[in-house]
Amino acid sequence: MSHLHRLRAGALAVPESGIVAVINHARGRDGLIPLWAGEGDLPTPSFIADATAQSLKAGETFYTWQRGIPELRSALASYTERLYGRPTSPERIFVTGSGMHAIQTVVSALVGEGDEIVFLAPLWPNFEAAAALTGAKTVPVELRFDGVDWRFEPERLRAAITPRTRAIFINTPNNPTGWTADRKTIRAILDIAREAGIFVIADEIYSRFFYEGGRAPSFHDEMRDDDAVIFVNSFSKNWAMTGWRVGWIEAPKELGALIENLVQYSNSGVAAFMQRGAVAAIEQGESFVDEQIERAHKARDIFTQALLSTNRVRLAPPAGAFYAFFAIDGIDDGYKAAFRIADEAGVGLAPGTAFGTGTRAYLRACFHRRLDEVEEAAQRLAHWIGNEA
Repeated sequence: MSHLHRLRAGALAVPESGIVAVINHARGRDGLIPLWAGEGDLPTPSFIADATAQSLKAGETFYTWQRGIPELRSALASYTERLYGRPTSPERIFVTGSGMHAIQTVVSALVGEGDEIVFLAPLWPNFEAAAALTGAKTVPVELRFDGVDWRFEPERLRAAITPRTRAIFINTPNNPTGWTADRKTIRAILDIAREAGIFVIADEIYSRFFYEGGRAPSFHDEMRDDDAVIFVNSFSKNWAMTGWRVGWIEAPKELGALIENLVQYSNSGVAAFMQRGAVAAIEQGESFVDEQIERAHKARDIFTQALLSTNRVRLAPPAGAFYAFFAIDGIDDGYKAAFRIADEAGVGLAPGTAFGTGTRAYLRACFHRRLDEVEEAAQRLAHWIGNEA
């Protein structure tokens, strides 16, 4: 007997991940180069794992601070000050069980049934699903690919806001396109949010992966102290900790009690021993982050140049993050193409349909891997594209 009819309609309506569908189709296949998931291929550095092991041995296995252990909140505040040159209090920092948990927590605090939340698309699909589970309506504002780059048009964002809008969600650098907001764009978004009296949720998880030097422009650079900006972030990308599921929120301190309650009623706090590893990442991991960015930069150039050399690919070399989002002339269904490419070229890609309604022809590749693998994957793809009618 099926019990599906007893489930909530909103939960049943959450779409299946197109990325997972391709992964399930070809996972573990001999010789396949997996560029489908949003992570690098390096394991977590030993200095992070060692700090966690020491904490376990010391018996830090009890319930912990809902907002995060003081040492980690202080380390994150100092890290934010160093990175953005802006004074940051630990009272603005809240540790979460992943970047996804940070997004879920913030979204559930801001929107519910009948509310709207505007976002720039294409976008990583988990955000829309998190918002939909609250009963809120998600309103995409499409970045426009003009043949050279992805373009943001402020007036389209302004036009999407209604009296029901509660927040704007901005992921910059963007997954999947690599589009990165410049400071002028950030100022424009802040002006729109101020006019409407709504929050900005800034997902800057890829801010360190910026290929024009230094870190990416940030809302930290342009916001006023009284601006309604909430940041969501994660340890996953910078410090090769995707499986750890540790993230954080930076928010006005007056939201502290609310966020603490939402953490209490979701995961009840991140394990103390994992937070010790996160402290080590922040305090000892800068050289590792630099090495990751340098390798990703080289991988970007190898991958994008190989695809563009086919003269059949529409692609903007990403300014940030570590994805190539591209379409192939003659291919109008990226979902079907992803399965074919896995079977015929031995390269695992994510279908563009996972990232929005206007990206059916696109594919996403995560190039944050060993350079020889990236080069081999690019050659296989170029060969497959060249043999397509």
